[in-house]
Amino acid sequence: MSQSRPLSLITGASAGIGAAFARELAARGHDLVLTARRADRLEALAEELRQKHRNQVTVLPCDLADPAAPQQLCDALAQRGLAVDWLINNAGYGVPGTFEANAWKTHADFIQVLMTAPAELAWRLLPGMRERRYGRIVNIASLAGHVPGSAGHTLYAASKAYLIKFSQSLALENQPLGVHVCALCPGFTWSEFHDVTGTRDLMNKMPGFMWQTAEDVVREGCDAAERGEVVHVTGRVNRFIKSLVKLMPDRLALWLSARESKRYRHATQN
Repeated sequence: MSQSRPLSLITGASAGIGAAFARELAARGHDLVLTARRADRLEALAEELRQKHRNQVTVLPCDLADPAAPQQLCDALAQRGLAVDWLINNAGYGVPGTFEANAWKTHADFIQVLMTAPAELAWRLLPGMRERRYGRIVNIASLAGHVPGSAGHTLYAASKAYLIKFSQSLALENQPLGVHVCALCPGFTWSEFHDVTGTRDLMNKMPGFMWQTAEDVVREGCDAAERGEVVHVTGRVNRFIKSLVKLMPDRLALWLSARESKRYRHATQN
């Protein structure tokens, strides 16, 4: 099947940054493949975008916590003759509480969704991008990947740091072939993320200037990916924080992280 418009695959597209990517890329003339666990939300978003932009939107619900899901998703794309030009590895969530307070299965699912699945999807879709000499891979990392880890949500910052380093190496390997890889690093973003983790009341105490909308994050991310920017921290405040932390001695940065994280992390939640 020939494609007249770029095709974007967005994981975790049912809400938040994922849904904002779908709306932004549809407005930029892309056809879309949307995937997440909640099929009803995907179908509603797909219909909204079809009506507004008259583009092709394919819905392929899946749970990326299933190790078989990335291959099944790529097989479904191949069966439909769909060649992915933009891969948005956005699916993710947080696990409140300390490391030992959660079952290993909870951690294993988290690692699968936030680390293994993005790597496998990139590995499976890269050959087509390289052959066509065009591709964009946006891995949704976080400002958390640039600052010291905190008590609670133990694997979150670690997974985001992984995505940043993975993106850097992947970018160096593929940029000569027209494939841009970008680690997009937002800070605090208005979405349902904090409702799911049960930290909304704590987050509401954060000053307003610390926050960005999902739409602003996504516009920055799309533009950064097109420019070939390998790591992009969104928002001036977040870029300032990243630069400040880099200048601090590790001991001071870790102390500040421990103090400030108490405002927005449930470190002892079971």
